[in-house]
Amino acid sequence: MSQLAQVSKSELLKEVSTLELAQALAERLAIAPNDWHRLKANRKAQAAQQATAALVFLLKDNSDEAIARFNQAKGWLDRSISAPPCPTHGTHGSANK
Repeated sequence: MSQLAQVSKSELLKEVSTLELAQALAERLAIAPNDWHRLKANRKAQAAQQATAALVFLLKDNSDEAIARFNQAKGWLDRSISAPPCPTHGTHGSANK
């Protein structure tokens, strides 16, 4: 039964484009707004989110955005960047743009 299920998965994946697979992975690894506080400092989660977004941009022939996202992923992994302020709370004393 396991082999049958595996064959079905393989056949199903053949029907899906590479871009659709990348988009599905990006959706799965995206940090939801309600998880932002919990995962804001999780470097693996942040890097995975950025790397999969970069892959989607790459497959859409948008190399500038892909490079920017890959650089963000690299920054999370090499600890050169940190979590930004909370998107819903903002920063006190700064003007809204």
